[in-house]
Amino acid sequence: MEKVVIFGGTGFIGQSLANHCIKKGIHPIVVARHKPKGPIQYDFRSWDSISIGEWVSELSNSKALVNLTGKTVDCIKTPDNCDLILRSRVDSTRIIGKALTLVDNPPKIWIQMSTAHIYGDPPEQVCTESSSTGYGLAPFVGKAWEKAFKESIPGDTRGVILRTSFVIGKNGGALASLQKIVRLGLGGTVGHGRQGMSWIHEDDMNEIIYQAIMNESYKGIYISSAPSPVSNEEFMRLMRKKMHIPIGVPAPEFITRIGAKFIFNTDPELVLYGRYVKSERIEQEGFKFRYPTLEQALDDLIVR
Repeated sequence: MEKVVIFGGTGFIGQSLANHCIKKGIHPIVVARHKPKGPIQYDFRSWDSISIGEWVSELSNSKALVNLTGKTVDCIKTPDNCDLILRSRVDSTRIIGKALTLVDNPPKIWIQMSTAHIYGDPPEQVCTESSSTGYGLAPFVGKAWEKAFKESIPGDTRGVILRTSFVIGKNGGALASLQKIVRLGLGGTVGHGRQGMSWIHEDDMNEIIYQAIMNESYKGIYISSAPSPVSNEEFMRLMRKKMHIPIGVPAPEFITRIGAKFIFNTDPELVLYGRYVKSERIEQEGFKFRYPTLEQALDDLIVR
């Protein structure tokens, strides 16, 4: 059985991808700091994401590696957290590149996570792979992340960068928190509501990674996002509709800033700002989304 090494694979996206690989007949090996609680169906190897260890041997004779490593951005952006957000991505990418030079028969495919936030927060502009990148912390981190990847990947390895949007799924991510807010009647428009919410269903995210591994035509940068981004106002309206919650109290910007910091312990700009992104290159590859619209995705994911 072919194996794929998934770095940073114990988070929501990594666990979902590991299960997808198993269904496809590929054996996932997850490399992360902490082993998940409960039974797992894959091999686990521990690492600290900054130094060479026993995990390196798993790269030998693997078909591909997928790097998802990075501290969550769902936090208050203190100087320490900003530093960790950057270093956790750049340093882990560099150590993977170093490890590939130490093993016989390393994988010839490297799928690298990146962020659609690299385009910044342009108001009501749909960004594609050819759009310019933005300004601010997230674009700076995204560019440094991709630069580390390009400097670390061996010349004979096929590389794919996935600039990923908001991933929604059943067993993790932000959708569960949003559902709690909606149930409390607080799921109204945030701020002015026109900020973009680009999203992708976890099944489509997993399949894009699988296709990128199996299909040699996938090379370079892709936006990993559903083809129908919506505004925050529309996203929350559809959530209320699917959950049969008639009321959603709006959250003005000043209320959002207070609540995000003191109640949810996170960055208010995650919801006050946003972007509309759409992949031209995924469409050129002929990829067919299982959930191309938000309504279809929420029909599958929301448990009433």
